[in-house]
Amino acid sequence: MQSIKKRIFLPAIILIAAIAADQIIKFAVKLSMFKHESIRVFDWFYIYFVENKGMAFGMELFDKVFLTGFRMVAVVFICYYLFKIIKNLKFPIGYILCVAFVLAGAIGNLIDSMIYGEIFTDSDGRVAELVPFGEGYGQFLHGQVVDMFYFPLFGFDWPSWMPFVGGEHFIFFSPIFNFADACVSCGMIAILLFYGKYLNMGFK
Repeated sequence: MQSIKKRIFLPAIILIAAIAADQIIKFAVKLSMFKHESIRVFDWFYIYFVENKGMAFGMELFDKVFLTGFRMVAVVFICYYLFKIIKNLKFPIGYILCVAFVLAGAIGNLIDSMIYGEIFTDSDGRVAELVPFGEGYGQFLHGQVVDMFYFPLFGFDWPSWMPFVGGEHFIFFSPIFNFADACVSCGMIAILLFYGKYLNMGFK
């Protein structure tokens, strides 16, 4: 049987590595690009710096403080859930690692929301600077989430005769996201594809 220490080690490594990678990428973008600046990597992949107040992939659906509070509650809940399934040997390590990826993504974006407004100047028309805590562009819990990965895989113009969208240009895939969003999405997709039967077990 696996010891609890061994089952904790890999998720801990995943958490630390994923959060560190997310923050390193965001700091690099924030300290070298101004808002809406883009760097073409390939025709189908750009580093495109945007910031948002909302949820994953740039959606803005709720008040900023409410959303940050929701993220805090979600992180606490996922931490509790992760520790619970680590102790239960019925759960495979693959499932535990997927949950760790989801938690890492949630923490990564929570860090932006909590403190980025306190430690960075704004990026409107200029490259931001790292400043002493409290001298940034916003208050505690009011930081904006940094997004940068843009994959306009292909695009086309809708025929003019089509209702509502006629003549408009369509781009697939248009959302701009960050590494933390990818961790959450990939973790959840892997759970649904390979470990769906374990979801309900964790709440018993």
